[in-house]
Amino acid sequence: MNTKNKPLFSEFGPVTKENWIEKVKVDLKGADFDKTLVWKNFSKIEIQPFYNDEDKIEFLQNTGENAQSLLNYRHIEVTSEAAGNRLALKAIEEGMNGLLFSFSDEVSPAKLLKGIDLNQIAVSFVLNKNVIEFAKNFIDFVQKSGVSFANVKGYFNTEIISHYVTTGKIEAQSFDASAELIKLTKDFPNFKTVTISGTEYLDSGANQVQEVAYTLNSLVYLIDELAERGIEVQSIFDNLNFNLAIGLEYFVEIGKFRAFNNLLSEIANKYGIGVFSHTISAKTSIWSKSVTDAHTNMLRATTEAMSAILGNVDGVLIDPYDKEFKAPSDFSSRIAGNITTILREESYFGKVANPVDGSFYIEEVTGKIAEKALELFKFIEENGGFYAAFESELIQQQIAEIRLQKLKLISQRRLPMVGINKYPNLMESISANILNGKTETENTKVLQPRRASLEIEAIRKRTEDLIEKTGIRPVVELISYGNLTMRKARAGFAYDFLGVSGFNVLQEKSFDNFESGAIAAAKSDAHVVVICSSDQDYDETALEFVKNFRKLNKEKILLLAGAPTNLEELSQAGLNGCINLRSDVIVTLSDIQKEIQKIVKA
Repeated sequence: MNTKNKPLFSEFGPVTKENWIEKVKVDLKGADFDKTLVWKNFSKIEIQPFYNDEDKIEFLQNTGENAQSLLNYRHIEVTSEAAGNRLALKAIEEGMNGLLFSFSDEVSPAKLLKGIDLNQIAVSFVLNKNVIEFAKNFIDFVQKSGVSFANVKGYFNTEIISHYVTTGKIEAQSFDASAELIKLTKDFPNFKTVTISGTEYLDSGANQVQEVAYTLNSLVYLIDELAERGIEVQSIFDNLNFNLAIGLEYFVEIGKFRAFNNLLSEIANKYGIGVFSHTISAKTSIWSKSVTDAHTNMLRATTEAMSAILGNVDGVLIDPYDKEFKAPSDFSSRIAGNITTILREESYFGKVANPVDGSFYIEEVTGKIAEKALELFKFIEENGGFYAAFESELIQQQIAEIRLQKLKLISQRRLPMVGINKYPNLMESISANILNGKTETENTKVLQPRRASLEIEAIRKRTEDLIEKTGIRPVVELISYGNLTMRKARAGFAYDFLGVSGFNVLQEKSFDNFESGAIAAAKSDAHVVVICSSDQDYDETALEFVKNFRKLNKEKILLLAGAPTNLEELSQAGLNGCINLRSDVIVTLSDIQKEIQKIVKA
């Protein structure tokens, strides 16, 4: 038989998606396919474990274009014109092509922007006071500098929506100022004067669908207010800049930005606007960041930046990894800026035309987010629109529901966050001063951007406070015996679980039998002892271990890693509790801390 011209792998027939699923079900050995492998995220989107060309994907239009001139922003808090200018020039020297200035005092644009080439560098401003005066001075500076108006890029952010959702206050003068800014910058086609923020939603615990929908609801509200002030809808759309946050769900976040662009175009069409010019700036989220093991924030910021760029944003602002607990250092600021530079230049993220287009997974996620966000958008509009929904606390309640779901999964360690509820850095020393002890939302009428880790930080803070008062860091001892595989696995689990608290968790100590382990543990200097072995060993010897231990020591906290069948009997003998995959880390560690405080005081 002549096989010289035979196509490669021609002896293999085509495999359908149904064939793959049947094979997977066999490997699952009776487990439910949907419950086991279909991922349901917080936006209530069901994501399949795999896609192929049999999946009928409806490709959405107007999902944005990959920015060849992606802006890499650095935020500069201006304390003085000279200091702000110095930081700006340093940022440009380090490769930044976007500058975001915020200030509370009166500032001269000419002094602040001295030596900055507006043909190459985008400049944006957060304005809270003297808005119109600053804008006029800025325009005057541009005119005198001889820069082409079309080359001036950036935006004004008067924080109308941000201020409202975080304080509950909004003033008519804010809309008047926005209307005047549009008129003043009519000759600046690439400089945006109406900034709408959606970062507060995600940073308060919302999901992607909520962030997209509420941001678009606030747009409709703003259009109505500006239209009443004589501003044409076309001018409003041409002056729009959106600030959106970037979460940790990598592929879903890509879909979020693409879905947002699609829905924005749909809304523009309803106003009779076919072509318009807007920008989207993406900022790394506060919600996902940690104070403990803070260097992991660099990794989070990197994946977040990737999501935003692949989602076709125009600019990215990455917070320094240490911003949550101190003033950013030169090093942390430089690293934050380098992330986008590396992605744009060395990884070619800013040089490839829409690399995710056509991906079945991304297209599916984009479509589902757009569908659900449009549904929520319409619901809010039917209930009076953005302002009425926020005043009635409908929006706050919907966000609170998702936030509580997230926090519950974090506490149960089913939503892993490195350095927070899993894989703690036990070599790290951290001051109680930078940990947040407040865990409850004080005002339900407004949104409060926060870290997801606050409840677990409160646990760590209690430990650090105890250490500062007593000079004693609680010691945890892991005592293992019996089946080698299971005792190692459970010791590893206990090490990870209890390390979140800030206790000094010692490396596992292995013993040949339960008697020697119980005696050694009872006589050691540890405050907490964890028994680590297999279920069979627990059935046979755990009760004797507890009895032998309690004969020698009545005070220590004695735990067991696992879920023994005779828990009630063990508890009566003196076991304080168990830690396993079903344990709530916050509840469990809080109970342990209360007992440790009694031991230390005694």
